[in-house]
Formats: sequence, C-alpha cells, structure tokens
Amino acid sequence: MTKADVINAVARRTGMAHKEAAEAVDLFLKAVREALEKGEKVSLVGFGTFYIKEKNPRQGRNPRTGARIRIPRKRVAAFKPGRAFRQMANRPATEPAK
Repeated sequence: MTKADVINAVARRTGMAHKEAAEAVDLFLKAVREALEKGEKVSLVGFGTFYIKEKNPRQGRNPRTGARIRIPRKRVAAFKPGRAFRQMANRPATEPAK
C-alpha cells in the first residue's frame, strides 16, 4: 500500500475530499517525523510505537574489496508493533478479522 492508497482510503472512509485527506495524512506524518526528530516516542495504542534507536559503531567489510571498514554510530527509526498488531499479523490468512 502506498501513500496515495492511504490517502484514497482515508478519503473514501471519511467522506473527506481527496485534497483534505491528503493534507490530513501529510500532517500526521509530519507530526510523527517532528516528534522523532526531538527524540520522542510516538505510541499508537493498538498499533505500535515509533522511536529512534542508537546503533553502536562497528566493524564491517567492503563487499567489493573485502577491506575492513569502520561503520560509525548512527540513529535509525524503528517500529515496535503493539500486541493487537502482532496478533493480527500472526493470525492465519483464512481467519476473519475481529
């Protein structure tokens, strides 16, 4: 599902105009991005939590030359699904949603 698909689903399910739905989705994504930039967690009950994770520096190898390289410390966005989300993901495909 793409961002455009999400916008279409929001517009269809809420009765909003396509332009309003696009703006709502953009505002939501901007709010999540801004919170993560500040180092805050974004928790959506029943869905999951977005957060920034620190990755320690480590040794790696250049796949072309085999030379050792140092991979520096970095911050990455991470997502931990909530319990309801995990249960839905692990339900057999033939079982109806609750």
